[in-house]
Amino acid sequence: MRTFLSGQRWLSLPCLFLFFLLGCSTAKQAPVATAPLAPTPPPYGPTEIKRQVLESETLKSRFVGFALYDPALGQMVVEHNADKYFVPASNTKLFTFYACLKMLGDSIPALKYVTRGDSLIFWGTGDPTFTHMDLKNTLAYDFLKNRKEKLYYLEAPYTSTPFATNWGWDDYNYYYQPERSVFPIHGNVVKFARKGGPTQPYTTTPALFKRTVKTDTARYSHGDAFVRAWRTNDLTYYPKHASADFSVEVPFIPSPDMTVRLLTDTLKRKVTLLKNRALPQGAQTFYGLPSDTVYKRMMQVSDNLMAEQLMALCSGTLSDTLSVERAIKHVVKNYLSDLPDAPVWVDGSGLSSMNLFTPRSIIALLQKLQQERPNERLLPFMAIGGRPGTFRNIYKAEPPFVFGKSGTLAHVHNQSGYILTKSGKLLLYSFMNNNFKVSSGDIRNEMVRIMTEVHEKY
Repeated sequence: MRTFLSGQRWLSLPCLFLFFLLGCSTAKQAPVATAPLAPTPPPYGPTEIKRQVLESETLKSRFVGFALYDPALGQMVVEHNADKYFVPASNTKLFTFYACLKMLGDSIPALKYVTRGDSLIFWGTGDPTFTHMDLKNTLAYDFLKNRKEKLYYLEAPYTSTPFATNWGWDDYNYYYQPERSVFPIHGNVVKFARKGGPTQPYTTTPALFKRTVKTDTARYSHGDAFVRAWRTNDLTYYPKHASADFSVEVPFIPSPDMTVRLLTDTLKRKVTLLKNRALPQGAQTFYGLPSDTVYKRMMQVSDNLMAEQLMALCSGTLSDTLSVERAIKHVVKNYLSDLPDAPVWVDGSGLSSMNLFTPRSIIALLQKLQQERPNERLLPFMAIGGRPGTFRNIYKAEPPFVFGKSGTLAHVHNQSGYILTKSGKLLLYSFMNNNFKVSSGDIRNEMVRIMTEVHEKY
C-alpha cells in the first residue's frame, strides 16, 4: 500500500484522507447555539402533591396540615402534619353529623307532652326547626295550634350555656351566632327585610319584636343597620347604614318567658308558663321534620344553631336533661375512641377555637361516615362544588367532583371531605390551614388549585 511520509510518521492514504476531512470540517464550522432543554415536569403523584402543599405553606406563611387517603389502596397517599392538632372551625360539623347518625332516628323529636284532663303540658327537646323561616316547618306549630286542650309550657332541664366555651362575645349581634336554648323559635333570630327601595317599610319577623325597635338617624360606629343591646332584646335601627333592599337577621335572647310570649304571639292562642315543676312521667313524643332535612341544612349552609341543637337532641336520648357537652362526651367515649388522635371537642358547630382535631382523625371520621351510609346516600349531604351552599363559588363542574365541609374562623380556613378524580377514584382529604395573616379567600383559592389538580391528574 502506498504511504506518505509526514515528519517521522507514516500514514496510510485512507487515514490521511479521514484526518484531512475531519480537520477541515472542524476548522471551518462555527459552533451551533442550542436552546437549553426545558425541565421535565415531575410525574404527578404523591411526591408532586406533597411538593405543592409544602411550597404553598411557605408561600402563604401558614401552618398547614394535609391528608389524602385512597380507600382502594387502604392507605394514605400524602401526609403532611397529619398528626398535628388544628382548629377545625366548621369541620366540627362532620363530627356532629356522625353523632346524629349514631344517636337519632329518622325524624326529629319536635316536643314532648302529656295530657291532664283539659290541659296539654309540653316542653322542648332542643329541636331547632319550630317555625324556622328557611325550612318552612309548621308540623309542631300545627300540632299545638289545633289541640283543643289549654296549652301549658314547661321548661326542660338544660345545662349548656347560651354561648359555648370560647365563642366570641362580640359576635352576639350576628346571624351566625344565635344563642342555644331548649325550645328555639324562628331560629332564635329576628329577621328584618325590605324590598322596593328606601321609601318602603321593612318587615319584622317575629312581629312581636317590632315594638322593641327604635330608630336612630346617627351613624353607628360599626356600620350595622340593626343592632341589639348587649344583654337585652332592645333593638336599634340605623337607616343611614341600611341598603335600599335588605334581609338582616339579628339573634334575640331566649328565655322561658320569651318562649311563652313568642308561642302565644305565633299560635294566636294563650300559652301559660309552668314554673318550678319536674317533668311529668309518661310523656309522648311528637316528631317533626325528617332528620335528613335538618342534617342537609346544617352541612350545606353550615348552620351553627342547627349543629348545636342537634347535639342537644342527641343528649335527649340519654336523659331528660339536655346538654351539648354530655352528648359530646358520650360520642367520644362510645364511638370515637379508636381515632388516631383523641379529639378536643367542645361544641357542635365549631364556633369555638378550643376545638382541636388532626387531619388523620378527620380522615378516620370520613371513613366512619362511609360505614354508616353508602356514598350515594352520604355525598348529597355535603357541601357540593358549584351547588347552593358553602361550595357554591368553587369547584364548579358538571358533574360535581368535590363533596365536603369548609370551616372558617379568624386566621382559620379548612376543607375536608371527598374528591372524585377523573380516573374514577373517590379519595378522602383533609386540608387544614391555621395561623395565616392573608385573607381566607387567598387560602381558599390555593386549596382549590391543588385539589383541582388532584381531581384532574391523580
